Amino acid sequence: MALLLLIRHGMTDQTGKRLYGTSPGIRLSDEGRRQAEHLVHRLDGLSLGALYSSPLERCRETIEPLARHLDLVPTDLDEVREVEYGELTGTAFEELRRLPLWRRAEVAPSSVRFPGGETLGEVQQRAVAALAEVAERHRGSAVGVVTHGDVIRLALAHHAGIHLDLYRRLEVDPASVSAVTIDRGGSRVVRVNDTGRMDDLADYTGSR
Repeated sequence: MALLLLIRHGMTDQTGKRLYGTSPGIRLSDEGRRQAEHLVHRLDGLSLGALYSSPLERCRETIEPLARHLDLVPTDLDEVREVEYGELTGTAFEELRRLPLWRRAEVAPSSVRFPGGETLGEVQQRAVAALAEVAERHRGSAVGVVTHGDVIRLALAHHAGIHLDLYRRLEVDPASVSAVTIDRGGSRVVRVNDTGRMDDLADYTGSR
């Protein structure tokens, strides 16, 4: 069994204001950097065998203090990159909420392909498959994966058996940790949107 810690990147200056998606150059805010440093303390009770990250800067910056503390080199995992929103990338949320396509995406997200981008079903499929490979590679270990809010919610929905159209009911805050155990017999969601310490999760890997 592998324990996967799904970590949302820390705050940026654009969080909650703009759909920045896969735009390059979006970096952590001062608050986001504090969250990344605090992550070291929150995960200190766990023995992590590997670290993975979305290749976008805000995820790499979130994982850097933890990687330094653990003396691990994070591996980029492109399959857990942010949703490709295509032509909507960079749009302010205030403007998005006036678009019929966005309103439909909020009600029936499985029915929408973002113009020039992906469907959420495609995002879920690529992320879940990549996480399964990570779990197989690190059986018996805890692994940290820093990625994006919607990617985490979609992965959690899959492992909890929640229909994609209901994935927005799962809250995933900046710098929160959600956790899933995966083995050949199935998977379990053991933590969602946690912003505290993770010591008790050591029981899932036998590291205490």
